[in-house]
Amino acid sequence: MDEIILELDGANMDIDFLPKTKLGWKQAQCPWNKADGTNSHKCAVKNTSICKYFRGIIKEDVVLCAYKK
Repeated sequence: MDEIILELDGANMDIDFLPKTKLGWKQAQCPWNKADGTNSHKCAVKNTSICKYFRGIIKEDVVLCAYKK
């Protein structure tokens, strides 16, 4: 099937890397939460905010995050 990829603005979503129990897949840890020793950083909070370090999503579940060198 031929297809085109569309970039759609304004998604209303929740994305975070907070530790969860009984998760059915391997999950990375937010580097900002790890450095700060907190769980305050969340990529996107539905109806609320988008993290200033959030840079997008690629593939099906890979989040792009800006982090200091």
